[in-house]
Amino acid sequence: DTAIHRPHAPALITPGRTLSYRTLDRVVTATAAHLRAIGVEPGMVVALYLPRTWQAVVVLMAILRAEAIASPLSTRWPPERVVDRLKQIQGVLLITDDRAVTAAAEDEAAVLPASTVLLTGRSERRTEPWPLSVDQPATIVFTSGSSGAPKAALHTIGNHYFSAEGSNRNIPLGPGDRWLLSLPLYHVGGLAILFRCWLAGAAAVIAGSTADLPHVLTAHRITHVSMVPTQLRRLLETAEEDVAAGTLSALLLGGGPLPEALLETAHARGYPLHATYGMTETSSQVTTTPPGAPLSRLKTAGQRLQHRDLRISADREILVRGNVLFRGYVVGDTIQDPRDADGWFHTGDQGRVDDQGYLHVRGRADNQFVSGGENIQPEEIERALVQLDDVRRAVVVPVPDEEFGQRPAAFVDTVTEASPSRLARQLETTLPRFMVPVQFYPWPASADHTGGVKVRRAALRNEARRRQKTNRSS
Repeated sequence: DTAIHRPHAPALITPGRTLSYRTLDRVVTATAAHLRAIGVEPGMVVALYLPRTWQAVVVLMAILRAEAIASPLSTRWPPERVVDRLKQIQGVLLITDDRAVTAAAEDEAAVLPASTVLLTGRSERRTEPWPLSVDQPATIVFTSGSSGAPKAALHTIGNHYFSAEGSNRNIPLGPGDRWLLSLPLYHVGGLAILFRCWLAGAAAVIAGSTADLPHVLTAHRITHVSMVPTQLRRLLETAEEDVAAGTLSALLLGGGPLPEALLETAHARGYPLHATYGMTETSSQVTTTPPGAPLSRLKTAGQRLQHRDLRISADREILVRGNVLFRGYVVGDTIQDPRDADGWFHTGDQGRVDDQGYLHVRGRADNQFVSGGENIQPEEIERALVQLDDVRRAVVVPVPDEEFGQRPAAFVDTVTEASPSRLARQLETTLPRFMVPVQFYPWPASADHTGGVKVRRAALRNEARRRQKTNRSS
C-alpha cells in the first residue's frame, strides 16, 4: 500500500543509497520475475548466505513474491555447516557470493551469485497491489541452538504479518520513523524489523557496520532499534549521556535474560526501553512492556501482545499459541508440528504471570539440574553474577561431581581480571552456598561466534567438562 499511496517515502536507507517504496517495489518485482524465469517455483526452498545489505533484503523479498520459501543462513557458519543445513531443509537453490561456501555446497544445491539474481534496472511497470495469502509458507529460520542442534522453523506470511501488527500496536511506528536493522536477517528479530517497517510505511536502515552504535543512531536519526543485552552494554559504555535525548523513541530489548544493573543504568540515562520475551517459533515477540513502563515493569518480560495467547501450565511451563505461532519444524521433506492437541506450543521455559498480566521468566526447564538433591536453575546464578560490578556476561553449566552428582561452573566475561575466590565471596552474600559455582572460567572467544545472538550452552557445558578433566590430570 505504501508503494501506491506514498511512493516516494524511504523504504530502505543505506549509507550510499536510499530506496523509496516505489523503487523497492519495482526492483523486487523485476527480481521475482527473473527468479521465476530461471526455474524458481512456488514452495521451493531458496537459501541465502549473504551479508546484511539492501541487495540481500531485495532478494529475500523477491523470493517471497515468487511464492518460494526464503531461508537466510548464518554468515558465521563455516561452509560444512551450511551444507548440513541445506540437507536439513532440502534447499534446492543457494544464493551466495562466498566462494568457499559455493565450492562446498555446489554438490548439494544449485548455487547462484546474488549479482546474477538481482535486477536493479529501472522498471517502468506500474505499481500494483501485491496480494499475499496469510497461509503462504514464507521463511525457514534456524533456532539459536542454544540448548542443542538448531531446528529449522517454518513461518508463513501470516505469522510475520500478525507478529508485526501486534508489535506496532504496542510500540507506535509509522511514516517518517526509522528502525535500525541491528540484527541479522538469519535471526527472526531481523526479519521482524523488516515486516514491522513494511506494515507501517516506515524505513529500515542498514548502516553497514554497527560497531559504533552511538554514531549510527545519531547519524541516521534512528527512532527505533532492537538490541540484545550485549549490544546495549556496548552502547552504554561508548555513548555520551545525551544520545538518548536524540531521535530515539523505542529501544526493544530481547534475546535472553536482561541484567537488572544494565536496565537500571539505561533507564537512568533516559533510554526508551521495552523489555520483551519471544522466540523463533513465535515469529519474534510474545510479550513486551508498553511505552514508558517504570523500571519495576522493565524487570519483567512485559504483557501479552495481540494475536498471541499465553498461559502457564501446572508445572510452570510457558505455553503459547496464536496467529504468530510457526507452522512446524522442517526435517527433510516433512514438517513436524510440535503443538499439543489444544494447539499450545510448549516453550520449555519456566515462568509465571502476575496479577497485572506481566510475564516473569525464570529460565529454561531443560537447563535445570540437581546438585545434592537441590534443584538449580542456572539463569538465577547468572542473574546474580551480572549484578557484580566487574561482570558483563555469564553462563552457568553443570559439571560432574562425585559427592553431589553435579555442581555449577561459570564462564564469565569481566571488565577487569577478577579472581574466582573474589567472585565466589561476592556471590555468597546473595546466593545459598550450593548455588555458588565451584569453578570460574574466562569467557571463551568461541562463544561469540556461534552464528546467533545466544550462546550455545551445550558447547559450553562440554568445554567446562573438558577443562575440569584437564585440571584434574595436571
